[in-house]
Amino acid sequence: MFGKTIKTFLIDGEPNGRLTCELSNWTGKAFKIPRNKIKISADRSELESTGIYILFGKSTNKDLAYIGEGEEIYKRITQQVSGKDFWNEVIIFISKDENLNKAHVKYLENRLFEIAKKVNRYDLINTNIPTRSSISESDRAEMEEFIENIKLLTNSLGYKIFEELIHENQTVEEQINNTFYIKATRGANAKGQITNEGFVVLKGSEIADSVTNSLNQSVVSFRQRLIDEQKIVAINNKLVFTEDYLFSSPSTAAAIVMGRSANGLTEWRLSDGRILKSIEI
Repeated sequence: MFGKTIKTFLIDGEPNGRLTCELSNWTGKAFKIPRNKIKISADRSELESTGIYILFGKSTNKDLAYIGEGEEIYKRITQQVSGKDFWNEVIIFISKDENLNKAHVKYLENRLFEIAKKVNRYDLINTNIPTRSSISESDRAEMEEFIENIKLLTNSLGYKIFEELIHENQTVEEQINNTFYIKATRGANAKGQITNEGFVVLKGSEIADSVTNSLNQSVVSFRQRLIDEQKIVAINNKLVFTEDYLFSSPSTAAAIVMGRSANGLTEWRLSDGRILKSIEI
């Protein structure tokens, strides 16, 4: 993995205003525009191009997103201002050499929708699955590279819609050195990994079938919410995680798994018995 240079320009001279992002040696360009700045962006000639866009908003329970495309991207975004009120910010991707056509962006729209759906960090409010266009093998290769750069810039701009909780391309050695286990009373039998964002309990992990009376009520409520949302379900009389789940700390993860107050730095252990704390120091 090589380092990347990202050039960011604050159009309005303020961090929460409009900005552009570019990667060295890439023909693509990203615009991040707050909803209340769409109207004044009419003079940006680059936004007359064909492109792809992602609308971002929030709900009570989960972040929301909508992935779309347009041949005249600014015109399409203005339609979304009047047509959808859930969003407060948009990220737009165009090609500086105007090399994206309708077939390209339809392909990008479909693939980005697939990736975001699989990652499952955002509720996608697209009413239909975008149709994937048929493009040549060479164009597909170019668009897949374009997608990797979209993922990188979108993540860098603060939206992890395409970022997997656990990267699938880990080596066997990386998995062994970063997979921690808890096996304890009342059926707790879980594994997880440390990431840049926190601690992820892995799909299939089993939690304790009950909680102690001394467990903090906020953790009890959190546990029940995970069950209510079916992040944890009963399978063969065991409570099992149905998906990888990110916790803010190893201790919160351990408390949910064990059904009691826990210090995650000492409860989570590698397969050789070393505790998490010994790995971090």
